[in-house]
Amino acid sequence: MTEQRIGIIDIGSNSIRLVVYERTVGGANRVIDGSKHSARLSEQLDEAGALPEQSIDELVDMMNHFRLICAHHRTGHIRAVATAAIRNATNQSHILHRVEAESGLTIELLSGEQEADYGYLGMINSMATENGFLIDIGGGSTEVSLFKNRKLVHAISFPFGCVSMTKRYAKGGMLSDQQLKELEKHIEDKVEQETWLRNSPNLPLVGIGGTARALGKVHQAHVKYPFPSTNNYPIDAASTDELFELLRQQPLDKRNKVPGLSKERVDIIVPGIAILRTIYRAIGASHYLICAAGLRDGLFYATRFPERPRLEDVVTYSVNNLAALHPEAPMQHTSQVNRNALSLIDLLGSKLPEPDRARQFLDIASILHRIGASIDYYDYKKHTFYLMINSHINGLSHREHLICSLIASYKGKNRVKQTAAAYKPLLSEEDTETVCKLGAVLLLAIALDRSETQAIGKLSVEAAGGKLHLRALRAEGMLAVERKEVDSLASDFKKLWNLTPTLHLPDYR
Repeated sequence: MTEQRIGIIDIGSNSIRLVVYERTVGGANRVIDGSKHSARLSEQLDEAGALPEQSIDELVDMMNHFRLICAHHRTGHIRAVATAAIRNATNQSHILHRVEAESGLTIELLSGEQEADYGYLGMINSMATENGFLIDIGGGSTEVSLFKNRKLVHAISFPFGCVSMTKRYAKGGMLSDQQLKELEKHIEDKVEQETWLRNSPNLPLVGIGGTARALGKVHQAHVKYPFPSTNNYPIDAASTDELFELLRQQPLDKRNKVPGLSKERVDIIVPGIAILRTIYRAIGASHYLICAAGLRDGLFYATRFPERPRLEDVVTYSVNNLAALHPEAPMQHTSQVNRNALSLIDLLGSKLPEPDRARQFLDIASILHRIGASIDYYDYKKHTFYLMINSHINGLSHREHLICSLIASYKGKNRVKQTAAAYKPLLSEEDTETVCKLGAVLLLAIALDRSETQAIGKLSVEAAGGKLHLRALRAEGMLAVERKEVDSLASDFKKLWNLTPTLHLPDYR
């Protein structure tokens, strides 16, 4: 796929969405535009199961609107797909013919299995979860998949979703005890026919799509969660049940004001979570995990990387992509700092609680430590923290993401405690101690290339007699800048590691 910009249009049963992806000059992928229209197509199917002409008119208008947005961005390739509402419509060929004839866009009608495949691809490329169930509750269908060792094992598309279940059991968005029982029975009967769903208990149920994201946002607002992302957000069953009852008892005018809940989801959120809970119980899941990616992301990866759409290493791809989005950081210097940092931690890491995790955190932090300079060089560490905490570093838990951001922006112990205070529940005192130790190692790694000339060709690291001996085995010049910088860090480093770093020049005798 050579095009620099790709537009993905998803004609769903609840909403129609456009996302425009761009490949930057530095080779990074990012979203540069997006638009959403709440269409409720599955609600508009008439008695005969057909989509009325007026609804098709609106759909054509929206597709032309999205096509113009893509044209403004000079989008080289537009991929438009339709899911359950069009799939289930008795006049589907008429709808597709009209949309294609009047917008000039070819629409792919996805089967339930294809929808599940693309949803799985979006999820697996944004999380490091090895085994679990995946659920995507759309407006008119619900896809459930089982994955093991990061490979898709089974998938099923059920012909019910949050909009169709609202229409059938919860007109006006209110769900009585009796209606809830009927809704749950309807789902249980369908799930029972798929025996594989009950054979893998105690796995997480990963939720993608609007219902799952809304649950994550409402729960985060409810508990005043400090981290600004719903991706990879865990919720236990008891919290979900409590929130479900709270929302179910509320009349719509009150539910309308619930923090984290968007206006267009007020009436369909309760039936949506009812579907989620019923399937959770049926499969015997361990907990919920919210995933911010989904079908559109899967379509993007399949379109951009048709040969190998599934990422082998989610974290590495994500970190390299974020680094490539901020090319102002001098690459040779960043690579040298990364090499220095890993040489240092390979010697010192055994003194930390989880050496392998510590090495990964330092690896990530050293690659990204200068991205804040793309905002402003002065106080770039503050900007690095902001950019990292508000970016996707997929494959990490929120705690790990926060730790990496604090290490990358490390200035000193007090600054860490000050910044970490806003994220109190996520970090233990041991985590804060690890951040400071790894932050000091990163500062030392930066000091060893302070002139940004990669003057040290080869470095040997050894601890002896209370000193950390840093021997430049190959070096250009007298390393005056580096030596001064290492000396200025020595006392702070000693407080944390009980070692005084000393830089030795090569012995050329």
